[in-house]
Amino acid sequence: MQVLWEREIPVDTIKVSPRPVWKCRACPMYGKRPSCPPHAPDWKEAREWVGSFKRAILVKFEIDMNDFENEKRKVLLWLLDKERELFREGNFYAMALFPGNCNLCPDCPFERGEPCRMPEKVRPSVDAVGIELSSLVEIDFSESVLYGLIMVE
Repeated sequence: MQVLWEREIPVDTIKVSPRPVWKCRACPMYGKRPSCPPHAPDWKEAREWVGSFKRAILVKFEIDMNDFENEKRKVLLWLLDKERELFREGNFYAMALFPGNCNLCPDCPFERGEPCRMPEKVRPSVDAVGIELSSLVEIDFSESVLYGLIMVE
């Protein structure tokens, strides 16, 4: 996993709608992870939440698709570390949003109806809360990348 870039973006450029949430319904992970709908805040609540911030950081990660789960896990941990760093700098409401479902645990107990092992680390996915990533960046599906978002202040 490699960070390709970090870009500060104004929050008014973030489009929140029901479209990504509906797309989530077609995902095989829908409802199976705590970061996914219907467990994530709904898009209307998320739109209000996003609007309470002034800025965010969009991060583009290059990953090795042959080791997707491990690479994605590194991305999630990087986002959580960055969130913690921003918090320590005085951005007390900084919060990361994951690219897709949470995979912090290689064997997710939540999928089996058991409690999440790391509820303090789970964050909703960008799509799960209705954020249209395509409103922020041109997506090129030939790239082996993931995008994360951190709401800052």
